[in-house]
Amino acid sequence: MTSSSTPRVAVITGAARGIGLATAHWFLRHGYQVALIDNDAATLAQTDQQFNNPAHVLAVHCDVSKPEQVTQAVHTIVARFGRVDALVNNAGVAVFKPIGETTFEDWRFVMATNLDGAYLCTQAFVPEMLKNGGGSVVNIASISGLRASTLRVAYGTSKAALIHLTRQQAVEYGDAGVRVNAVAPGPVETEMAKLVHSDAIRRDYFDAIPLKRYGTTDEIASTIGFLCSADAGYINGQVIAADGGFDAAGVGLPTLRQQSQRKG
Repeated sequence: MTSSSTPRVAVITGAARGIGLATAHWFLRHGYQVALIDNDAATLAQTDQQFNNPAHVLAVHCDVSKPEQVTQAVHTIVARFGRVDALVNNAGVAVFKPIGETTFEDWRFVMATNLDGAYLCTQAFVPEMLKNGGGSVVNIASISGLRASTLRVAYGTSKAALIHLTRQQAVEYGDAGVRVNAVAPGPVETEMAKLVHSDAIRRDYFDAIPLKRYGTTDEIASTIGFLCSADAGYINGQVIAADGGFDAAGVGLPTLRQQSQRKG
């Protein structure tokens, strides 16, 4: 059993950029040691260099869809830090094509990382959590797992499956002291979104989201951190849509809201 004075350890997949990177910063600010997992070796090395904090940050090159690489990552992280207290399954990929143009290779590419990766990592890291009495897992789903959308047959289905996987894990691991929850972000201001989302797409989102803006990576990271904290100690098997009210807004509400504002 590791001493209770030993710093807690958070493992984050897809941690070299975006939400994963912001989450790493959150955990560091809250006294954790952090293991960054990513399959992009070059970007991961740059991120590790920017942290320049070998005492508290460990970069691990790993493809979470490969069982043997996940197993090796567990060995590397435990050998370095001695324990695991939180796991954030953030690694994800996307293919945006019409259903008829989405190949089986596209489908498997998305499922292998978004669904298989979360399954493999949770199965591999939970035994390390149990050695110290339990822990917390947060799976990063998406608003696309709650609402169907154009061109997202593989991505949206993978995230919907991840939400159900979260519930399965919460029911089975909860008995042992490991809580499992999911965060479903709406549109977030990431470098990828800035490249992919045109001005027209951004306007469409602003019309559909009651808060009329994208979320920030720090806002998503804070939600993840909360779910891993003692303050969320009785939250298990839940999905938090960190989306500015997008999921709650339903169909046709932007026009109704505009009418309401004009009357007000």
